[in-house]
Amino acid sequence: MTSPTAPGRAEATSRPRRASWHRRAGRPVRWWFAAIIVAAMIHPFLDDGRWLMVHLFTLGAATNSILVWSRHFTERLLKIDVPEEARRIQLARIHLLNGGIVVTIVGKLGDWWPVTTAGATIVGLAVAWHAVSLGRDLVAGRDRPFAIAVAHYVASACLLPVGAAFGALLASPVGDSLHDGLLLAHEAVNLIGFLGLAASGTLITMFPALWRTRMSPLSHPAASLAVQLAGITATAVGGLVSWPWAASAGLGLVALGWIIAAVPWAHNVIAVAKDPRDRLSYPALSVAAAVAWLIGTLIVAAVQASGDAFVMSSLTLPLIMGFAAQLLIGVMSWLLPSTIGGGARALGAGLAEMDRAGAFRWTIINVGLILWLLPFSSWLKVVLSFLVGAAYVAYLPLVVRAAKAQIAVLKSRKAGTIDVTRKDGTPVGAGGTDGAAGAGSIGTTTSPTTPTRTPPAADSRRLGMQTTAALAVLALVTTVGVALTGGSGVGAGGAGETTQAADVTPTGDTVEVTVTARDMAYEPNVIEVNADEQVHDLRLATGQDTGRVAPGESATIEVPVVPGDVDGWCTIAGHRQMGMTLTVDAGGPAAGSDGAHTGHATPGALGEVGETPGPDSPTIDPILDAAPDADVHELTLRASEFTGYAAPGIEQEHWVFNDAPLGPTLRGKVGDEFVVTLINDGTMSHSVDFHAGMVSPDEPMRDIAPGESLVYRFRAEHAGIWLYHCATMPMSHHIAAGMHGAVIIDPPNLPPVDHEVLLVQSEGYWGDAGPDTDKVMAEDPDAYRFNGYPDQYIAHPIRIRAGESVRFWVLVAGPNKGTSFHVVGTQFHRMYKEGSLLLDDGAGGGQALSLSAAQGGYAEARFPEPGTYTFVDHQMVHAEMGARGHVIVE
Repeated sequence: MTSPTAPGRAEATSRPRRASWHRRAGRPVRWWFAAIIVAAMIHPFLDDGRWLMVHLFTLGAATNSILVWSRHFTERLLKIDVPEEARRIQLARIHLLNGGIVVTIVGKLGDWWPVTTAGATIVGLAVAWHAVSLGRDLVAGRDRPFAIAVAHYVASACLLPVGAAFGALLASPVGDSLHDGLLLAHEAVNLIGFLGLAASGTLITMFPALWRTRMSPLSHPAASLAVQLAGITATAVGGLVSWPWAASAGLGLVALGWIIAAVPWAHNVIAVAKDPRDRLSYPALSVAAAVAWLIGTLIVAAVQASGDAFVMSSLTLPLIMGFAAQLLIGVMSWLLPSTIGGGARALGAGLAEMDRAGAFRWTIINVGLILWLLPFSSWLKVVLSFLVGAAYVAYLPLVVRAAKAQIAVLKSRKAGTIDVTRKDGTPVGAGGTDGAAGAGSIGTTTSPTTPTRTPPAADSRRLGMQTTAALAVLALVTTVGVALTGGSGVGAGGAGETTQAADVTPTGDTVEVTVTARDMAYEPNVIEVNADEQVHDLRLATGQDTGRVAPGESATIEVPVVPGDVDGWCTIAGHRQMGMTLTVDAGGPAAGSDGAHTGHATPGALGEVGETPGPDSPTIDPILDAAPDADVHELTLRASEFTGYAAPGIEQEHWVFNDAPLGPTLRGKVGDEFVVTLINDGTMSHSVDFHAGMVSPDEPMRDIAPGESLVYRFRAEHAGIWLYHCATMPMSHHIAAGMHGAVIIDPPNLPPVDHEVLLVQSEGYWGDAGPDTDKVMAEDPDAYRFNGYPDQYIAHPIRIRAGESVRFWVLVAGPNKGTSFHVVGTQFHRMYKEGSLLLDDGAGGGQALSLSAAQGGYAEARFPEPGTYTFVDHQMVHAEMGARGHVIVE
C-alpha cells in the first residue's frame, strides 16, 4: 500500500486506472444479472429454482458488488492510492470468488453436497482474503474521519465465511435434521450480516449524497455497528441451539441497530421533503425504501421468531426483493455513472438516464411487493411478480443508455468548457450539499453549455404523473385479478378507509370551502387555488394534506367528519411562521391544538429568507486593527439585553456584550496578560468563558446576577483565534443570542498582508424573547450570519484595491453548526487552523477552510483583478440563509 493520493496531477492520473479497474472488476456483476434473467424464465421447471434465483442474486451479483465497492470506498475514505500490481491481486480475488460461486451452484443443482461444500469453502476463503486486505488498510487509516465505514466492511467480510459454512452444512446430510436453525443462522449471518453491514457502512456517507443534502449530526455509526453485531450473533446462536427467545431478541437488536443508523437518514429525508427541488431521484427513493423494508422485515421477524412455527424462509422475499435488490440497484444507479465520470455535464446525462421513469419503477416495485404479500390468488401474484421483475430488469438497459449518454457528452465536449468538481473530485450535481450544476449556487462556476435542470414544479409534476400511472397499472391488475378469481383478496378495513371518531356523529351535510394562497397568507384564514408565486400546501390537524401545490394549480381536501375547530397550516419550511395558517371554525375547541405555545415567533414577524438588508441596516466593521503594542490588555465587558434589528423584517431580543451582537475583539501575542472586567447590566444571570486562557473555571466563569461584576485574568499561552462566550445555561441560547466574541493571539512571525478581516459565524433562532427554545434544541436555525447579522456584507461590502491581499480570520461561535469558508473567484495561498499552519505560500492552494463549532483559523487570498467576490459558508444552505458577503475589488 502506498501513500494517499496527492492532490492535483497524481490524483487526476489515477482516475483512468481506477475506472478501468472498475470495469474489469464489475464485469461479473453484469454476467450474474444476465443469469438472473435466464433463471427467471426457467426456474419453475427446476427443483431448486427458488434457491437458484436467490443465490444468483445474493451470492453472485450482491457479493461481487460488495467486494468491488467496499474496496472502492475503503480507498476513497482512507485516501489510499493503490498501485497497478495491487489491482491484479484484487482481480484475482474476484476471480477466485466467482469460481467458488460457480462450483457452489453446480453442486447444489446436481445435488452433490461435497461439491457444494468445496464451492462454499472457496467463496469463504476469497471473502476472508478480502477481509484481511480491508483490515490491514483500516489499521493503517484508523484515524481517518470515516474509518468507521471501513470497520463495517471488515465486519461484513468476516461474517460471510461463517455464513458460507452454515450454507455448506445446509446442503449436507446434516442439514435435513437441523434445517430451520441452520437456515436462520445462515440468513442472519449472510443476508442480515454480510450484506446488511456492508450496506449500513456504505450508507453512512452515501445516503446524504444520494439525497443531496448534508450529513445529519444525529449519526452514530459505531453504536449501530455494535448493536447489529450483537443482534446477528444472538440470532445465529438462538437458531443453532433452538432458543426462540434468543433469536427473537437478536433480530430485535439488529432492527434497533438499523433504526440507530436510519435516524440521520430520516433527518435527511425530512430535510429534502421540506424542499424537494429536483432531489427525489430513483437512487435516493430506492435506497430509502430498501432501508424501510429491512427495518420492517426485521421487526416482523423479531415478533414471529419467538414462536415455534417460525421459519426464516417466509421472510426471504421482502429481504431479497424489498431490501437487497432495491438497495443494490438504487446504489448502482448512482455509482456507475459516477465511475465513468467526465465532469458535471457528462455525469448529469448519465444520472438522467438512470432516473428515467424512476418514480414509476419505484412505485411498481414497492407497492407491487406490498400487494404480493397480501392474500391474493396465485395468478395475481404471478402477474405482480412479473411487473416487479420488469421494473428491476429495466435497470440493465438503462445502464447501457447512461453509458452511451455520458460517452456522447465526452465526445462532443467543446474546447474551453469548464466542468465543476468538488475538492474530492465529485462533480457538482452528483450529490452532497452543493445542489445541481448550473442552478445558480453561490461559488459554482459552470460552462455556458451546462444543461438546465428541470424546474422544481415541472419535476414534481413529472414524479406525480409517474406515480399516478404506476398506481393505475397496479390498481387495474389487482381489480382484474380479484374479479377473475371470484373476489378473493384482502378483507374489509384495508388501507384507504377513513376511520371516524367514535364520539362524533356525522351530520350528513357537506361544506365546500375555497382557500387561496396569496402573498404568504390564506384567503380566507382544502386549497382550491394557489395564486402565489411559490409552491404551497395545506395540512389540517386532522391529518389531511393536499401535498405540494404549484402556482396556478389546485388541490382539494375532504374532511369526512369535522370533530371541532381544526387548525391548518402550510408545512413548507418557514411558511407557517410567516403567517400561512387558518382555522376551520366549528364552534368548538381546535382539533389537534392544546393551546400550548409553539415556540415560534409571532406570525407575520419574520422576513424573507435571503432578503438583502437595506443600506441603512446596522453593520459591524469587519476590518481588524493590528495588535496593540502592550504586554497587558485590559477590557470591560458589559452584559445586557436589548430588542432590535436582527435581519430584514425581524426584531429580535439580543443578549450581548457591549451593546452589539458580536463582542469586542481582543488581540495580542503569546505571553500577553489579559484582564477582563465583566459587569452584568442585564436582567438575568450572565458569565463569560475565554477559550484563549488556561484557568480553573470555578471562579472566573461563574454566573453573576444583575448588577454584579467579576474580574477574569488569563495569560495567552498559545497562538490562534479563540472564542469567548457567555457560559450561563442554557449556554446554546446565550451564544445564539449574541453573547460571543473573538480573541486573536498572533502566531510568531505572522506575514504582513494588506488587510485583515474578522468573520465570526453564528446561527440565529428567531423567537419572541431571545432565541426560540425548540429551534435551538432541534438545531433548526432561521439564519446563519457573519458578525451578528445575516447578509450584512452584501449591503455593506468590504472594499479593497486590485492586487491587494486579505487575511480572513474566521471563527465559529455556533452554537451548533460549523462552516466551510470559501471565497468565490480566488484561492487561498495560506491556511491556518487551530494553531497549525495547514498551507504555506507555495505551489499548492486551498479552496475552503473547514471549521467546527468553537474552532478558528485564517485563510489568506489575493485579488489580482477588479470585480465582486463573494465569501460564503460553502455548506450552501448556510450561505443562502445569510452566511455570505461581498469583497468589492476596485
